[in-house]
Amino acid sequence: MVYYVEEEKLAAVHPGEILAEKLEEMGMSIKEFAVKSTKPEQTVIAVISGKSSITPDMAVGFEIVTGIKADSWLRMQRIYDEYKARKRREALIEESVAWARNFPYLEMSRHHWLDATTVPEERAENLLSYFGLSSPKAWNDYYINQKLKVAFSLSLSATPNPYALSAWLRQGELQAMPMPVNTPYSANKLKTGISQIVESLVDDAEQLRNLMVSFCQQQGICLVFVSSLPKLKVLGAARWIKGVPCIQLSNSIRSAKQLCFVFLHELAHILLHGKKDIFIEFDGNHIIDGYREKEAEADDFASKLLSSRQQ
Repeated sequence: MVYYVEEEKLAAVHPGEILAEKLEEMGMSIKEFAVKSTKPEQTVIAVISGKSSITPDMAVGFEIVTGIKADSWLRMQRIYDEYKARKRREALIEESVAWARNFPYLEMSRHHWLDATTVPEERAENLLSYFGLSSPKAWNDYYINQKLKVAFSLSLSATPNPYALSAWLRQGELQAMPMPVNTPYSANKLKTGISQIVESLVDDAEQLRNLMVSFCQQQGICLVFVSSLPKLKVLGAARWIKGVPCIQLSNSIRSAKQLCFVFLHELAHILLHGKKDIFIEFDGNHIIDGYREKEAEADDFASKLLSSRQQ
């Protein structure tokens, strides 16, 4: 007789336990079962001890000897594996609570980047989802250890407040990715267009932002303005995301003069410094080691443009 095992009886039970009970019920030794099911005795022992999983091939052989359908054996294994995976995930989230405390979660939720919650485990899980990463180790490998240099070429370890900075940069990505860029980027076109945008600059910050957005759309550049975070003195960033040049500016810039300078500074990085690096500008004298020469070039580029406009 062949029959199914009711699914509600399977939760959190390794199929090896069911097999052991079935063999006892049948009065069959492990050796006899191994011979009848044509499976190595050590394999059967591994299944019964919970050290090995039941494969489809095993399940079919077990069905013939025990009368329990192969589908039932596989469902047992699937339910058990899912249970163990969820337990591992719960443990990971608990371990991630300390990591999550490094982020300005309250401010991020106020900006609607994350759902508001005071539950530590929920905060940890929401942060991992926000970054699209499976664990704090993945965050560390991506933002600190540069394990994926083609996507993120700069270690944030030498920057002020790397946790908040990574959150700010990630928000830029999330805003940039769905934005359509219908015009292919051209360095030659940008060289010509920069002089035009400089002549069009205005003293009203809000009008200036709209002008910059329109200009970037015409140039095939993605421009996003991202809310600032406490104690994060970042002004802007320039990088390429999925083959598109992207500029990210902080909403904390209130002065039209400073906004002009930072915008032109980031345009300089796009024009002069290629696709490999990410450039981050801070409010103050902090410059990331290894980027001083390129930052000086971008400063000089922006200064000369603004100086030519004033003359």
